[in-house]
Amino acid sequence: MTDWLLSPLAAFAFYALLNALVSGAGAAFAARGKESVGKTSSYAGGELPDKAPAAPGYRQFFLVALFFAVLHLGALMLGSSDLSPVAGVYLLGLALALLALILG
Repeated sequence: MTDWLLSPLAAFAFYALLNALVSGAGAAFAARGKESVGKTSSYAGGELPDKAPAAPGYRQFFLVALFFAVLHLGALMLGSSDLSPVAGVYLLGLALALLALILG
């Protein structure tokens, strides 16, 4: 009989109703403020926004991501190897790849 209480639809409906009640109570108790341009502007820190674009680009991120991808895949390959001479050659190649990434 009470299995319907545990269904995702019933839980969603309950939390949606609870959210509406709490949000409505918060709006009722909130202080009323005066309308101003600063409240509706997209930048409200007291300074004018910069003219230059804010995103510097992804080049630094891709270098770091590639460095850690090579490092983690290399650790996975060496961890699953049988420590043969081929693993040593692979380790040398891994060190050279990481050095090339570091030096640019």
